[in-house]
Amino acid sequence: MSNMIGSLLVFIGTYTTDGSKGIYVYRLQPDTGELVFTGQTAAETNPSFVVPYGNVLYSVSEVGKYEDKPTGAVSAWRLDAASGALTFLNRQVSGGTSPCHLSVTADGRFVAVANYGSGTVSLLPVAADGSLEPGTTVQHEGSGPDQRRQKGPHAHSVTPDPATGVLYAADLGIDQIRLYDIVDGKLVAGEPVSLAVTPGAGPRHLAFHANQRWLYVINEMGNTITLFARADARSPFAVVESVPTLPAGWEGQSTCADIHIHPNGQFLYGSNRGHDSIVAYRIDAETGKLSLIGHTPSGGQQPRNFALDPSGRFLYAAHQKTGNVVGFRIDPATGVLTPTGFELKIPTPVCVRFLTGN
Repeated sequence: MSNMIGSLLVFIGTYTTDGSKGIYVYRLQPDTGELVFTGQTAAETNPSFVVPYGNVLYSVSEVGKYEDKPTGAVSAWRLDAASGALTFLNRQVSGGTSPCHLSVTADGRFVAVANYGSGTVSLLPVAADGSLEPGTTVQHEGSGPDQRRQKGPHAHSVTPDPATGVLYAADLGIDQIRLYDIVDGKLVAGEPVSLAVTPGAGPRHLAFHANQRWLYVINEMGNTITLFARADARSPFAVVESVPTLPAGWEGQSTCADIHIHPNGQFLYGSNRGHDSIVAYRIDAETGKLSLIGHTPSGGQQPRNFALDPSGRFLYAAHQKTGNVVGFRIDPATGVLTPTGFELKIPTPVCVRFLTGN
C-alpha cells in the first residue's frame, strides 16, 4: 500500500491571472502527507478543473472567449506516469463560456463539460490516442429566485452516475440537477429530466455513495448539503434531507464549493468559502443521513476544491484567495481532520486531483 500511495501523482489546477503557470504536478509522500513538486507544469489559461484519466489529463480553460468566439476550451494532455510530464495533445471549444468542471465517462469514450457562464453542457468524444474530437452541446433554460446570481442557467458540474452512466449536471442558476443519457454520442434528456433542490440553494457539486443508493449535492448559495436516495440503481432519486454546512448561529458571508465522500463510505466533507472551513459529517450506514462531526479551519481563505487521497488518509484543501494548499490527516475511526503541518504555496490554486489508475 505504501509504495502504491507513494507513486501517486497529484495535479493542481489554478487561475493564471496572478502569476500561475497553469497546471502543476506533484507526488504524494505517504509517510508525511507532503506533496513534492515533480518540476512538471503545463501552460494553460485558467485550468480551474482538471481530470487525469489513465495516461491522459483533461483540463478546462475557464475563459469567456477563445479564438474570438464566445466559448471556453478543453485540452487533452498526454501523461507520463513516471515523470509526471504533460505533453499537449489538442484542444477543442467547450461549447459555452467559462467551463468550470469536467468528467470522463466510465468507458473513457467521452468527456462531459459544464459551462458556467452560458449554462450549457457539452459532450466531447475521445479519440483512440486520448485527444478530443468536436463535441455537441445542450442549452439549459430557466432561472431562480436570486436575481443577482440566478437570472439564467449556470451549469456548475457534470458527473456520471457510476451505477448507470447517466450524467448528472448540477445547475446553480435553475436549482436543478439535469439528467442526461448518452445516445449515439449526444446528450439526451433523461427520465426523470431533473432533480430539484430548494429554490435559491444553487447546486454546485455532487457525490455518489459507493452503495449506489445515495447522492449528496452541495448547494453553493444555500450553504447546505442535500441527500437524495433511491431503492436501487433502477429507481429514481428522492429528497431525504438537507443539512447546513455552517455552524449554528454563524452569520457571516460564505458560499459552499466542493464535496467528497471518504473511501470507507462513512464520512462526507464539504468546503465553506468565507467561513473558511471544511465541514465533516458522518454518514448513517442504514439511511445515508448525516450527523455533524464538526468544522475544521481550512488553513487559508476561500477553500475551493479539495481532494482526499485514494487511501483516505489525507485531505488537501486549495485556497483560491491566499494561494496555498493545506494538508490534513483523517482519523479513520472518527473522520476528524488534523493539520499535518504541510502547506504548499502556489498562485491561485483551485483544484486538486489524484491520479487513481483509471
